[in-house]
Amino acid sequence: MPTPLTKWLIAALTAITLAGCSNGEQQTAAKPDPVHFDSGDECHVCGMVITNFPGPKGQAFTERQQHTRKFCSTKDMFAWFLQPENENRDHTLYVHNMAETHWDHPDDTHLIDAREAWYVVGSERTGAMGPTLASFETESEATDFAAEYGGQVIGFADITLEHLNAGMAMHGMEGMDGMHDMHNQEDAGIRSGQMTDNHSSHNVH
Repeated sequence: MPTPLTKWLIAALTAITLAGCSNGEQQTAAKPDPVHFDSGDECHVCGMVITNFPGPKGQAFTERQQHTRKFCSTKDMFAWFLQPENENRDHTLYVHNMAETHWDHPDDTHLIDAREAWYVVGSERTGAMGPTLASFETESEATDFAAEYGGQVIGFADITLEHLNAGMAMHGMEGMDGMHDMHNQEDAGIRSGQMTDNHSSHNVH
């Protein structure tokens, strides 16, 4: 039969074990807070300086390493997250709530949980490298944005790699039009220059 001292030791050990489990669960459940984007921070995907571009940015904290990865756009964040080695991991993700901050210069005090956010895909607003996913804290904010700038409202869990290409074709065409305009202007300049040279030569003779 256990002695009173033995019973006390068993109770104490049980309490310590339970407390340790409880603390472990709290540590597992705790997630890191978002951090600021500093001047000179480079995008984890493309290497471009993040603060040089407009539109919402993204952050990811890996579940084990607690290492911060920063992205120049929500599009690049999803391009990284939707890779097979990342998609099923419990990474902590943050994006800007664009309903509360300026599009050209997002304020880092308005970073929100990316998994709970709503997104507008295919709008006319652009971020780094062209079309991006506008991010919002509520569905109604996303809907209001889409009503003004176009696009489709979608939740985090429904975003696929196909959504990341939304608007790229049109953006590419616009870029081609710009290139054609530039070439036309250059050709006109060359022709003008040739005409000037011809007139000059004619005057000399």
